[in-house]
Amino acid sequence: MNSDVNPASPDLGPAYVVGLDAGGTRTRAVLARLGGGGPEGEGVSGPGNALTVPGHQLTEHLAEALALAVPEALRGRVVAVAGGFAGASRTAPDEPGRIRAHAALTVALSRLGIEAGSVEIHSDIEAAFASAAGTPADGLALVAGTGAVAVRITGRVCAETVGGDGWLLGDDGGGFWIGREAVRAALRMADGRGGPTALGASVGRALEVPEDVVPPDAPGPYDTGTWTRARREAYRMHVLPAVMDGPPVRLARLAPLVAEAARHEDTVAARILEAASDHLTDTVRALEPRPGERIVASGGLLGPAGPLTGLLATRLRPLGLALDWVVDGSRGAVALARLGYGG
Repeated sequence: MNSDVNPASPDLGPAYVVGLDAGGTRTRAVLARLGGGGPEGEGVSGPGNALTVPGHQLTEHLAEALALAVPEALRGRVVAVAGGFAGASRTAPDEPGRIRAHAALTVALSRLGIEAGSVEIHSDIEAAFASAAGTPADGLALVAGTGAVAVRITGRVCAETVGGDGWLLGDDGGGFWIGREAVRAALRMADGRGGPTALGASVGRALEVPEDVVPPDAPGPYDTGTWTRARREAYRMHVLPAVMDGPPVRLARLAPLVAEAARHEDTVAARILEAASDHLTDTVRALEPRPGERIVASGGLLGPAGPLTGLLATRLRPLGLALDWVVDGSRGAVALARLGYGG
């Protein structure tokens, strides 16, 4: 029988699967045929972290992404769904993130009239790892986006985890960590503890600090500059509430400012990126990798143009490791949906 045929209702036409990549900043749904082939529908919505996004909001984001990806006429043909969720794990059936993700996904699917026979929850890291060529079952995965985590995958399941403890307790070297360091560098520059850096101006503007207290774009020594003590004090008093008034994880949006400053040879920014790369290297090293072992990387910090790609590659080379980068976990989630159905 053609593997694309809907096994429940052959007359309906081809059967489909849906893969979900639900991360800290957005949820992406992809529709594809059960038998193989590329995406035939895609939808994007808000954050999908199963631990940090409230249940009702997670359901809304999943429903929106699914509705955009799966045309109403095809919803009866979906036979399998697999979601890779940040904050979820397959280490135990009663793991909180997995339960929350499954509950939200079940409601979202029901709302849209999608009655898939197979609905599986994976971690976003497992989905990202499965996105690599050949849908590998074993190896290492490193994610460096908003957060940062490294895992050992065995049989397509996370067996060992290093990092990924969230913005408050960990994620060293991730986008939030870099963004927070950018603000700290700007504040140290303002109060006199740190040296001049272009981050003072770029961070200030990103946080909508009044232009009249923003430092020069290329600041020089304080005693010859125009950024007086009074202006610096006013700068600090605007930066602090701008940071405190929003969700802390929003600081990740400042990471590109550090990359841009480093490209222009800003010493402070370059040191932040170097430190971030050191943190990621330590995270990988803690898994005791074997030389030549496959390591799949994802996240905006490690892409072809990612600010940490070259720095990290240099550090991993002595360990006998080379990064195998994937865009995200949506392709892997589709593969896991097919495998979950038995296709």
